[in-house]
Amino acid sequence: MKIVMFTDAYWPRVNGVTVSVDSFSRALIKEGHQVLIICSSYPESYDAPVSLVQGEAREDDPKIVRVPSMPALITKEDRIAKFHKWYWVFKQVELFNPQIIHINTEFMIAEFGFQYARAHNVPAIYTFHTMWEDYSPNYFPMFPPFLVRFVTRGILKNILTRSYKVIVPTPQIEEVVHKYKPKTETFLLPTGIEPELFHHEKAEIEVFREKLEDRYPALKGKRILLFAGRVVREKNISFLLKIIPDIAAKFPDVILLIVGNGPDLDYFREEAVSTGVEKLCVFTDYMERQDLALVYAVSEIFVFPSLTDTQGLVTLEAMLSDKPVVAIGALGTLMVMGGDNGGFMVKNDPAEFTARVLDLLGDPELYKRKAVEAKAHAKSWSINEIAKKLVGIYQTVIDTYKAEYGESRTPMWEMLMDKRWWKVNNKIFRKKTNRKWREFFMNLANRGPFAD
Repeated sequence: MKIVMFTDAYWPRVNGVTVSVDSFSRALIKEGHQVLIICSSYPESYDAPVSLVQGEAREDDPKIVRVPSMPALITKEDRIAKFHKWYWVFKQVELFNPQIIHINTEFMIAEFGFQYARAHNVPAIYTFHTMWEDYSPNYFPMFPPFLVRFVTRGILKNILTRSYKVIVPTPQIEEVVHKYKPKTETFLLPTGIEPELFHHEKAEIEVFREKLEDRYPALKGKRILLFAGRVVREKNISFLLKIIPDIAAKFPDVILLIVGNGPDLDYFREEAVSTGVEKLCVFTDYMERQDLALVYAVSEIFVFPSLTDTQGLVTLEAMLSDKPVVAIGALGTLMVMGGDNGGFMVKNDPAEFTARVLDLLGDPELYKRKAVEAKAHAKSWSINEIAKKLVGIYQTVIDTYKAEYGESRTPMWEMLMDKRWWKVNNKIFRKKTNRKWREFFMNLANRGPFAD
């Protein structure tokens, strides 16, 4: 099967959509399918993470087409593809000849995907990754939140209308989709994780810990409470800064490590200083994927207070690294943990969250039991198994689309610009024209000047 994934976010941009697209594409390639990723280009000056370990090219690396882009006005991290490159994008995709288009974005590259699908009569399936109604007011603080949400809702409804089918990662998002467009046909499919990425030898972990401590000396001799994700206010990071003093008062060898970047990184650094907890936490900025996998391994507990994550994949990544998780049960986290599997899923309550962290730090037997439980629970979320379900969804969509709309086609304007097509059809046209003229004159001659 040939699949093209359209996404505005891809490496070196680090977020959940990037991880989802990358993980699924690699798993599909391992299963023998062909994948092409259409994404935005990033300048060499982009603030990409510097890895502490050496990465290598992989056999399951997907084919990638980078569309020339310009900076997004609302955030310095993101890029917007240039609209006038649409024809160039179409030509790259036509060479690949896909059977299905999988759109993972709502912006300019989504437009390329929808237009290609419509012009070539192939199905366009869309994954609803992000609860944009919750996020968008933070990107447009100059406008009233109700107005921003209204516009955002309109954009999402338009995307859903143009999508043949929709994939949703959680039941909560499925409810939102049906609220926007009640008749939308959805497939519930979370993103899985790559187990191989989180398997490390003891010696490798020790070497990485030394390198990490050399870069961040405050981590030496400390037990790490880890948060990983985009550093934005929606992640509720202030929650962790408020509870870390109570945890450190009971266990002075504990430190909070915040891994990630985002528009609010400076805000939280300033908050740490203003609240007097700057010595109890370390901010690392972005980390490469292979580095992050090792950060899980050197940590003690993964702490995740986010209220807006649609999938909560980082909790599963921590679990695969044998690390218990304490998280607030909301949206994606609620689904992937499903209760106290591999840690504790708590309410949005600082006292309860703190108590569960203290329980794990102070009870070695409880910690060991939860660590074993965490790994066992996370294994059921292997990307390889979930990718097989995605292939089933693709095949169902392709079959039903063909039954409704027929086979794929080449747009007329493409054929007109194909010189070979023009020459062949022009020759056929001339032959037909000459034959018609011969028939006309022969009929005229046979009738004669005095024929009725």
